Amino acid sequence: MEIALLLYDRLAPLDAVGPYEVLRNVPGWEVRTVAKGKGPVRSEDGSLALLADFELGEVISPDLVLVPGGAGSRPLIDDEELLDWLREVDRATKWTTSVCTGSLLLGAAGLLEGRRATSNWLLLDAMRRFGADPVGGRFVEDGKFITAAGVTAGIDMALHLVAREVGPEIAQAIQLGIEYDPDPPFDSGSPEKAPPEIVELVRRVAGEGDPLVRGAN
Repeated sequence: MEIALLLYDRLAPLDAVGPYEVLRNVPGWEVRTVAKGKGPVRSEDGSLALLADFELGEVISPDLVLVPGGAGSRPLIDDEELLDWLREVDRATKWTTSVCTGSLLLGAAGLLEGRRATSNWLLLDAMRRFGADPVGGRFVEDGKFITAAGVTAGIDMALHLVAREVGPEIAQAIQLGIEYDPDPPFDSGSPEKAPPEIVELVRRVAGEGDPLVRGAN
């Protein structure tokens, strides 16, 4: 299984690294980090760098493509070079996946037209502009497309993918190996569970820096 993990400047690191930590542990699977240019890309705040080993044109027929989200996904919605690459690799993939706002890039490439999909809860309605049918949940599978909700949901999606491909035993072994046993101190990880004042605070702060969030609300 050849996996293309897309990287770009101002991505959310855990969107990429969470699924990577799951997928890299499957025997025989190879994760290739790919970007418009080889070299480091920076996280949303610029404090962390991830390294892209391949350029877009060097990875053209992966079995699985994974698109993370982050603030840097917004300008890429109009980047035809990247969108063309997504359209091209999607022709050969067995799975086309995204985490958080990475689904906006799949949508902008026209790949989610008429499909059920999810994204960060703040931007679910924004997916309608690309013809997607936004739904909640940690991840949504529609055909060969699997979209995960915000950030940490990418780990859940990756474990689901492993189970689908090589069986639940391997997925469970990887989950145990990385000790993925969430027990957060607060039960506020979704807008349905968080106190209303916290939901409003996050919505307001996010909207101040993101026109798509403002437009979706």
